[in-house]
Amino acid sequence: MAVRWSDMDVYGHVNNARFLTLYEEARVAMFFLGARESGLTSFEEGIVISRHEVDYVRPVDFGQAIRIEMWISQLRAASFVVSYELFDEGVLAGRAKSWCVPYNLAEGFPRRLSEAERDFLKPYAEL
Repeated sequence: MAVRWSDMDVYGHVNNARFLTLYEEARVAMFFLGARESGLTSFEEGIVISRHEVDYVRPVDFGQAIRIEMWISQLRAASFVVSYELFDEGVLAGRAKSWCVPYNLAEGFPRRLSEAERDFLKPYAEL
């Protein structure tokens, strides 16, 4: 992923809040583009985040693209946790977790994962 100039703060490195944006972009690519390529579009109907946990290991400067590795670290009937590691020039710069809840946006309530969604997530699961 590219680091944008607008991701920088006054100290010349990526702002701590922008780490969450970078993780979000990786997560959205997985659940919208990756799932759609697998024929699954139900994630697009709604996923809400119930919790984030972020560890900042070292500053990230503007320059080379960063790499984000992701996996599913917890898979439950009505939620799952996406874990991330962010690398800058091959060096670990951050870790995070996002607690994701499938959500029926039209009706306004959380829902269970479908069997197709579970099947999509299982290859990424490190449980």
